[in-house]
Amino acid sequence: NIGAIYGLEAAGDTQALVLELIEGPTLADRIAEGAIPVDEALTIAKQIADALEAAHEQGIIHRDLKPGNLMLTCDDVVKLTDFGVAQIFAAGKLTATGGIVGTAEYMSPEQGMGDAIDGRSDLYSLGVVLYEMATGRVPFDAETPLAIVVKHIRDPLPLPSEVNPNIPDVLERMILRAMHKEPAERFGSA
Repeated sequence: NIGAIYGLEAAGDTQALVLELIEGPTLADRIAEGAIPVDEALTIAKQIADALEAAHEQGIIHRDLKPGNLMLTCDDVVKLTDFGVAQIFAAGKLTATGGIVGTAEYMSPEQGMGDAIDGRSDLYSLGVVLYEMATGRVPFDAETPLAIVVKHIRDPLPLPSEVNPNIPDVLERMILRAMHKEPAERFGSA
């Protein structure tokens, strides 16, 4: 469930990746149509978790998991793309505390504080994506990215069932655990 990288081309100072062509919408496009039915959301979440598990087994943390980086093929296969932020870190160009990199709406509290992160940070982001699939909106929104990050750090999570009363209890518990403020209280692996 990871978009394939076929090669790296270089011409002078310019480098380009040769990527798998994925014909289909992003998950962001699909969510824009409204909340996704629970069975479909869980199927998508499982595929995202499979992709994260494969990346984490290789020591790669995505750091910018969001619906815009998830492609849906015409066969309903989810492909995780855009490992650009992960590669910046892996190449040693930034440290985990050298700056905040990612998208505020999907950022874990520890990532937002510039602390060291591990795969559980990606799991927090997966929780946000699952929240958004189930409710049609992100849990925290504000006028600026910094204000959103502060909400991830400090504010209690608005219950998904308060936004969409049709969310099953088991799904809400999964989201709450994935989005726990403390990494140690989240799932241990994808």
